[in-house]
Amino acid sequence: MVAVQLPLRWLWLSLGRSVQEMKIRRATSGDAVALAKVHIDTWRSAYRGLVPDSHLDSLDYDRRAQCFRESLAAGAEKFYIAEDDQGVLGFFSLGACRDPDLAGEPVGEIWAIYLAPRHWRKGIGRLLCQRSEELLASWHYTQAVLWVFEGNRAARRFYEAMGYAPDGVTKMLNPGVFLKGIRYRKRLTSADPGAPANGGQTAVTEL
Repeated sequence: MVAVQLPLRWLWLSLGRSVQEMKIRRATSGDAVALAKVHIDTWRSAYRGLVPDSHLDSLDYDRRAQCFRESLAAGAEKFYIAEDDQGVLGFFSLGACRDPDLAGEPVGEIWAIYLAPRHWRKGIGRLLCQRSEELLASWHYTQAVLWVFEGNRAARRFYEAMGYAPDGVTKMLNPGVFLKGIRYRKRLTSADPGAPANGGQTAVTEL
């Protein structure tokens, strides 16, 4: 398991709460219920008006949790949980790029980044994206790709601010209705395995 202790500069003050320290660790099958809640709550908040309400309202926490258990057992992608002392804030998942046109190239993929809606706009999403890139670079990937719905303007602005740009590849995705997806790509800064970017201020420990 990988545990990440974020430095003091990544502490934040939540309204009505004391300063909490965020940690990032590898997810286990015991996290499936928490992953499912973040996933569904985020979809219902972020995709309302983009994905049909009937599909969003039909999402089931128990079924989604079982999907996460199966994905964690299969191990094709690695899941990481961000949490503080009051619970799970969000998660991200990473793996090799799944796109046939990039097969055999040193390209990793950010399969997902989800943050519970109550934690939006606190800078946590940026930290999760940065940590994703650091891990991919430590696994010797030189580029990262990710997919975004064409109509998801907020996500597109976020990833563009993080240095990603469309690479011209699109495909149809089916999250309950067919929507056009746009592939974004970014060149990664090289990193030694186990060594963080950001000036060495994030420690990674294999447990």
